[in-house]
Amino acid sequence: MTRILGGFMDTCLFCRIVKKDIPARFVYEDETAVVIGDINPQAPFHFLVIPREHYEGIHMVPSDNVQFFDKMMITTVSFIKKEGLESKGYRLVINYGEKGGQTVPHIHIHILSGRQMKWPPG
Repeated sequence: MTRILGGFMDTCLFCRIVKKDIPARFVYEDETAVVIGDINPQAPFHFLVIPREHYEGIHMVPSDNVQFFDKMMITTVSFIKKEGLESKGYRLVINYGEKGGQTVPHIHIHILSGRQMKWPPG
């Protein structure tokens, strides 16, 4: 659930980055999300698409806010095209929970590109 005051938006690392309370180099930004480089890259190109709205996991987005996902994918696709990643191949990843590999409890999409991806992942 989105919390505005006295909750996640005050303490969440990604909310603070989005609000520019913590410096980060935005490589792309629109009204829906920001894109930054991952501080621990797992590929030559490793970016995070961070939505401005705070939800910890995709299952927490209310059913009356399905446009959230449309907007996130539009931002992701716009960035992929801007960077020309479609010609290099890429992988999109959304983790949830500690066992799922999520380290910041705020939905975000990892965009990985620039190397051969293996299957199965993880």
